[in-house]
Amino acid sequence: VAFIRLSSSRMSVQKKAADGETTGVEHKIRITLTTSKSVANLEKVCADLIKGARDEKGLKVRGPIRMPTKVLRLTVRKSPCGEGTNTWDRWEMRVHKRVIDLYSPPETVKQITSIAIEPDVDVEVVLQAK
Repeated sequence: VAFIRLSSSRMSVQKKAADGETTGVEHKIRITLTTSKSVANLEKVCADLIKGARDEKGLKVRGPIRMPTKVLRLTVRKSPCGEGTNTWDRWEMRVHKRVIDLYSPPETVKQITSIAIEPDVDVEVVLQAK
């Protein structure tokens, strides 16, 4: 039987074993995944991270939280000299973002994030202090 004591900051949790000694401090770890090219690769990386954390390590996982897609639009003239008919090119880039929250000791983050990450997916890991 394990007892959990929440600290006053609510960002770290201490686990106590049945004999009363503290096993370690759990930190909130926020992993942000971003891509502008392939949503399928982003979802694959999210699924691999969650599977590794939840199934293999038995950690508490919250997410993936899908953030709103940012659409960056750019409208430019087709003509390089500015003369002629006013014709325009419209370009846009969509930025997709997912957030995953883990509650674990900081030592296990390296083991969880050691999966193969697709080349067009950016990963940002933030370890929140007490």
